[in-house]
Amino acid sequence: MCIAAWVWQAHPVHQLLLLLNRDEFHSRPTKAVGWWGEGSKKILGGRDVLGGGTWMGCTKDGRLAFLTNVLEPDAMPGARTRGDLPLRFLQSNKSPLEVATEVAKEADEYNGFNLVLADLTTNVMVYVSNRPKGQPATVQLVSPGLHVLSNARLDSPWQKAIRLGKSFRELLMKHGDDEVEAKDIVERLMTDTTKADKDRLPNTGCDPNWEHGLSSIFIEVQTDEGLYGTRSTAVLSVNYDGEASLYEKYLESGIWKDHTVHYQIE
Repeated sequence: MCIAAWVWQAHPVHQLLLLLNRDEFHSRPTKAVGWWGEGSKKILGGRDVLGGGTWMGCTKDGRLAFLTNVLEPDAMPGARTRGDLPLRFLQSNKSPLEVATEVAKEADEYNGFNLVLADLTTNVMVYVSNRPKGQPATVQLVSPGLHVLSNARLDSPWQKAIRLGKSFRELLMKHGDDEVEAKDIVERLMTDTTKADKDRLPNTGCDPNWEHGLSSIFIEVQTDEGLYGTRSTAVLSVNYDGEASLYEKYLESGIWKDHTVHYQIE
């Protein structure tokens, strides 16, 4: 499902500070964050081995794309893989708005998604979603500030989104003008297993027990298909001078590992 929170053009040190938990079946083959791709358009991100796409990626020329799924009861058979959506932007030379507009025209070919596209060299961030069903796809510019995206529309007041936004804001205020350490963020904010009150679950049409299992920031749910939950946490930090780092804490063969990749936006 995934959950993301970020502060955008509203921090004295970080142009962007993005936190993202990736939730998936533990048995689904995955590659940890690293550089991949061909030519000048190499992508830094994790990779879904099964579908070939990614849930979050960035490039040295300042592109960023990340994705969350929409929580809904029925999947559309034969739908296109949503993990390809970030790649469309990361591998192109088009602006965030141009790619978002193209994606919106094909939105009914995918199961429910929330997609954020950003060009950090032009300070443009765009949000696109194909839900609610039966309505035209949403394309909107993302304003400076703090935002949270879970498995509904951008900044929807789901309990875990409210909880993460509040904790993130408090952490930023505590640090003031200082740079925020990625590991500190992960341990303080992204490992939270507090579930929502059952009377405050979103009415998505899904089984209430499934909804409740997915209602924490960090997820671990046993299903008939195996263990489902948070497989990795990423923190992308980009300073105003273009210095960037992507920290990832990830699960591999049942063991939690972590690493950081540094790069310079050119």
